[in-house]
Amino acid sequence: MQDARGLYYYPVPGNKKERMYVRERAGNVEFRLWNQERPRVWEQHDWLPYEVVEQAAAQYAGKGDSPLALYDLDIALALVREERLKKAQAVNAPSS
Repeated sequence: MQDARGLYYYPVPGNKKERMYVRERAGNVEFRLWNQERPRVWEQHDWLPYEVVEQAAAQYAGKGDSPLALYDLDIALALVREERLKKAQAVNAPSS
């Protein structure tokens, strides 16, 4: 899915008030959380490369819910690939 902020998915199925935005920068997938009820989350947290998410998750090992549950690399990669494909098709489309 996509809106003015960019590509996103719902990290918690059924909760439409929270979105995980994804983008690709320099070959790396980055994430940024947005929450309708807590807009400061978006304002106070910048884009996170997946490597940083993995490092943070390692610190949670055995200490409760891992942040990896929200950051789905497979979904992010699928969204990025789909967006790349759309852009390529738009460039290659014959103009009328």
